[in-house]
Amino acid sequence: MAAESAAVEFRIDRRSGVATYLQIVQQTKQALRLGVLEPGDRLPTAREVVEATAINPNTVLKAYRELEREGLVEARRGLGTFVRRTLGGAPDATAADAPLRTELADWARRARAAGLEKDDVGALFTAVLDSTYSTNGTNGPDSVGRSHEGDQER
Repeated sequence: MAAESAAVEFRIDRRSGVATYLQIVQQTKQALRLGVLEPGDRLPTAREVVEATAINPNTVLKAYRELEREGLVEARRGLGTFVRRTLGGAPDATAADAPLRTELADWARRARAAGLEKDDVGALFTAVLDSTYSTNGTNGPDSVGRSHEGDQER
């Protein structure tokens, strides 16, 4: 009896400028962080991904090899590719982050209502994340969008 594939569907954006195999890697990591994929889950076979996305099977295999190299999955000959470990915090992280997820969803709806496109929201969110998680200590929440060169000229 074949193992069931985890409920993960890859969505390929050919206009994104991101290599197709990297999109699969990124989406798999996202599923690991969100708890959609857990240790022991089987990823879709290359054939299943090819049928769903119309991409080259070697592209899927390249993505799976990259995930394996990172220690996130393991290929089992004749059985498929299985998740070895998750990414993210505590096992109950999905419960812990529920209030934050709700706030973020509300914020995203407000951004959309204000006329921001998905790419604009992504760029804004990335800029805020970068400034919030900056390790040099000079970039606080007020420095979003400022260049580091301007900081040195002071």
